[in-house]
Amino acid sequence: MKPAPFRYHRARDVEDTTALLAELGDDAKVIAGGQSLVAMMNFRLARPAHLVDIGCLRELDHLGVGAEGELRIGALTTHHTVEISPPHKLGAGFDIIRDAMAWIGHVPIRTRGTVGGSMAHGDSTAEWCLLAVLLDAEFVAQSLRGQRRIRAREFFFGYYTTALDADEILVEIVFPRPAPHAALTEFAERRGDFAIVSAAVDLDSDGRAVHGGRVALGGVAAMPVRVQEAEAVLAAGGTFRDCAKAAAAAVDPPGDANGSTQYRKHLIRTLVERACEEAMSR
Repeated sequence: MKPAPFRYHRARDVEDTTALLAELGDDAKVIAGGQSLVAMMNFRLARPAHLVDIGCLRELDHLGVGAEGELRIGALTTHHTVEISPPHKLGAGFDIIRDAMAWIGHVPIRTRGTVGGSMAHGDSTAEWCLLAVLLDAEFVAQSLRGQRRIRAREFFFGYYTTALDADEILVEIVFPRPAPHAALTEFAERRGDFAIVSAAVDLDSDGRAVHGGRVALGGVAAMPVRVQEAEAVLAAGGTFRDCAKAAAAAVDPPGDANGSTQYRKHLIRTLVERACEEAMSR
């Protein structure tokens, strides 16, 4: 299929982008790598009247560690840039972010798709969205009204829905602290397909024992979710297997053509335990 008719606008810089979005309103969509939006337009699941192309905004293509040890990623940074970043660029304790890139599609997709595009798309199975929820990332959004920072727990609203207003552009994602004992894993029918279930954990550990941690799941609800019941097991000194069982019991994932509710619960038990073991081995 072909997309519905639309008008194309090429933005010159962030200020030009925000001015266009303020003028065009809800009828406009921002496009960068186009790996998600173009497919939805071809199936006419999305029918924007205007496309605002920000692909040339090089000021949004950056990656580095800030003065307080936080990881700052520009919205136009590609998945592949993160994947091949040397340790001094990514910073100590952010290996989970580099390793997670291998789960995103295939290399051609990773060389075009952008971090900000994935976050703004808000797919509940997306690796970036899961990482943001797990590590409590902050999103920097800009409009003609100025900049605002949005915590990950307040950013995702549901299926493909985020806190970004129609006149805002996502300019940067900030991961506030390292996560040296963290891991992400998932299951899909074929390598590169969308995950049926994904799991990520960030353990509080001294290298010998676990004193607590965070557990997040993707593909089990309208958006990535933290699982407090599983985190309580870790805080109480429970085993990784008990943590995984608690995670599966705490959620009610939907059943569809990719698997039943019970099948997804089985995947949760397997993937959470596996992620815990991988995180502890770091």
